[in-house]
Amino acid sequence: MEEARSRFSQRHPFVFGVLMILMAVALVMGAMAFFRSMGWTAGEFALGDKIGVVHINGTIMDSTDVVDWIRTLEEDDDVKGVLLRVDSPGGAIAPSQEIYAAVTRLNKVKPVVASYGSVAASGGYYASAPARVIVANPGSITASIGVMAEFITVADALEKLGVKPEVLTTGKYKAAGTPLRDLSPEQREQLLGLMLDMHDQFVSDVAKARSMDRDRVAAIADGRAVSGRQALALGLVDMLGSRRQAIDKLKALCLIEGKATLIEGPVKEQTLLQEILGAVHIDLSASSGGWSISYK
Repeated sequence: MEEARSRFSQRHPFVFGVLMILMAVALVMGAMAFFRSMGWTAGEFALGDKIGVVHINGTIMDSTDVVDWIRTLEEDDDVKGVLLRVDSPGGAIAPSQEIYAAVTRLNKVKPVVASYGSVAASGGYYASAPARVIVANPGSITASIGVMAEFITVADALEKLGVKPEVLTTGKYKAAGTPLRDLSPEQREQLLGLMLDMHDQFVSDVAKARSMDRDRVAAIADGRAVSGRQALALGLVDMLGSRRQAIDKLKALCLIEGKATLIEGPVKEQTLLQEILGAVHIDLSASSGGWSISYK
């Protein structure tokens, strides 16, 4: 058996090397999966002070993972403070409100500092407004306090094709927004009322979180997006700076001197096979004259 394996490795050194790497990665990932199944996280093995990091990325349509991760950090006594790293253009109102509520609760227990990347607008700003300190890059795009709804109607186009759609409802407002029928004046008024109520909630929550006069927030809640530097002048953020500077500010609030271990999440759950394939990157490079293997 040993001789056969030796001959195989000599005849196919590349394939043999790939197989050895995959086996090693499988063992590591298997161990990590076991630790997770036991409820252990990488942060539990870290030494020294810990800082939690909550990533709020992309369009906010579901808050479950973010809120659950915030709760985990809230309940971990070893986590001294939490950084919210926001890179989101916004999203739906309700999940943004759920993150807002979770951040508000967390900030009562331990310091929370928000750090804005490229964009933290609309729901991204809403969700992070309760942070004790908000740090934005001068060129971060933020604010955009407002509510928007979009509708597409195809009734005229269908009529030109000789198609006549029928929409049956039990009330005059039930089909509001259907692409098969234009909005009636009553439907438009009703939807606008709905949006104005959501807008009112948005403005009130920002004013409360930022300890600002509500009229002052309402005056700039016209949907405008502003730069980080403009937001500072408007009182929507507290200081200009990078992610590194936001972490330094958080460490100061937590009275942490020296280095701190960052515990980042929420972690996207993957199958063992996905983790193995994601850990190894195989690249065919013409310039190198062959295959190269590297870890991501």
